[in-house]
Amino acid sequence: MATFTFEVVTQERTVVSTEVEYVLLPGIDGSFGILAGHQPIMASLSIGLLEFGPLRGKRRKIALGGGFSEMHDNKLTVMAHTAELAEEIDVLRARQAKGRAEERLANRQADLDIARAQIALQKALLRLEVADKD
Repeated sequence: MATFTFEVVTQERTVVSTEVEYVLLPGIDGSFGILAGHQPIMASLSIGLLEFGPLRGKRRKIALGGGFSEMHDNKLTVMAHTAELAEEIDVLRARQAKGRAEERLANRQADLDIARAQIALQKALLRLEVADKD
């Protein structure tokens, strides 16, 4: 199977830079896949699971906090707001964040930013899903 260059970068670091056979991205209008030789494309990405790897080998996962992607000249670059590889996720911290967000939403104070609390919960749930832990 043909490969292409794949990079995920945030403001702080390069999360991954490797050759892959496929990438599955969380687009704002739904998930979509990229294979080698894909036409040039730019897309907005939502909070969600990003999966990549060889088609018949071990897939790898990233908890993506939204961003943008660009495929050009057989290179896919993801510029992410946040990104964590599954093996980097601190499960205890994610569980605590989930609990805090659920508590904020359950005990809504007058000054609660509901959208922000919902996003915090969404990110915590995603991190737990990507880490394969409940």
